[in-house]
Amino acid sequence: MAEKLNASIKIRLSKQEKLSWQEKAVRAGIPLSTLIREAMSRTRTWTASDRSSIQEQTRQISRIGNNLNQIAKWANTYKSTASAIEVIEALRTIEQSLNQLSTNPSSSFPSAPPPEAQSDVT
Repeated sequence: MAEKLNASIKIRLSKQEKLSWQEKAVRAGIPLSTLIREAMSRTRTWTASDRSSIQEQTRQISRIGNNLNQIAKWANTYKSTASAIEVIEALRTIEQSLNQLSTNPSSSFPSAPPPEAQSDVT
């Protein structure tokens, strides 16, 4: 049995918005209130903790980009003596960080890379 709908909310909107919403409801074949409830149930809101998580991810991606630029600069500067193994290892570390970001976007990452990845590439 469906939950009884006995509460209401009053909102302000322009006449054009109201007409647009009513038209969408008619095209969907549902009452306007159902359209709004369904739209709101699909809406994701952001909390302060969500924002800080996204900001931390952005900082981490920026750090990864900076590391990549340092590796590219080092490789271009020392073309004749660049150790392919060191460059590949550094790129692998960056790839692992990016994979971790893409598979677990809400996790936080340490501010410094692991000790084995902390080599001076400049």
